[in-house]
Amino acid sequence: MRQRTYNLISTSILYLMFVSVGQAQSVFNVIPLGVKGGGAEGNLSAYMVAPVNSQAYVCLDGGTVRQGIEVAVANGAFAATADQVSRSFVKGFLISHAHLDHVSGMITNAPEDTAKFIYAFPKCLEIIKNHYFNWESWPNFGSEGVNPLKKYTYKPLSEGQDIPLENTEMTLKTFSLSHGNPYESAAFLIQTNGKQVLYFGDTGPDEVEKSTKLQKVWEAVAPLIKAKTLTGIFMEVSYPNEQPDNKLFGHLTPNWLMKEMEKLAVLAGKENMRDLRVIITHIKPAGQNEIIIKGQLESNNALGLKIIYPEQGTAFEL
Repeated sequence: MRQRTYNLISTSILYLMFVSVGQAQSVFNVIPLGVKGGGAEGNLSAYMVAPVNSQAYVCLDGGTVRQGIEVAVANGAFAATADQVSRSFVKGFLISHAHLDHVSGMITNAPEDTAKFIYAFPKCLEIIKNHYFNWESWPNFGSEGVNPLKKYTYKPLSEGQDIPLENTEMTLKTFSLSHGNPYESAAFLIQTNGKQVLYFGDTGPDEVEKSTKLQKVWEAVAPLIKAKTLTGIFMEVSYPNEQPDNKLFGHLTPNWLMKEMEKLAVLAGKENMRDLRVIITHIKPAGQNEIIIKGQLESNNALGLKIIYPEQGTAFEL
């Protein structure tokens, strides 16, 4: 009887240790509101991210917002209404660049929204202010410009600067990207409790863009991969390998993504790249693109990356 009791206690301790480790490994909760590139009107780039067990999210880009939240609520991602999620859970938008497939949901849903922050590079904020929130394209819900309604407060970003994300438990560091040189996009490194997740807006490969911007990001995050604190990388693959380099328009193919991952592996160590989670975003919806891109990624994954294809409204943890 004593031995049986000891075995039960030992089993319980091992179970609790396993659960504790599993919980420690999940740091961020992610709700994809939109996962496609331009053309998929109701499913465009936007990802809600918060620490696990927190309801204070930021939205990475804002292509599709309300419709994505409604899908997420229907899928059980939230124990709340779409109105509550949209108005109360989202504390701010991190906008990588001002192309319509990354901002249209944020803009069109502004009339029903509550006060929030928009984080972006100054040029991106200028485009939002001058071309969208200008009382011609849409009422000015921004904090600057012509007769501002001041619902959204602009937060200009500086490359490499660590800042708090207001009303959340997260901090942000931003990197400049080339999205069809000289057009600027951004990558966001979000941190909480000593762990990070990295989100890329649209970007082309350094070799095609005649740039070193991606290399600078790899140099910055390689130590985090070595330390096993980077929980995942969101990165776009818009076109299949058949797309010519001169028709990439600042985007990636499976081959170019893997070439950039190889550059990262040189800095981080190939042994540390295995099972690194890479979340594929912004696949263009035309034709058989998605099927082709998935096949090309899976057949060229020599590094053993854990490739994730997010689905609209389906929550996952990193």
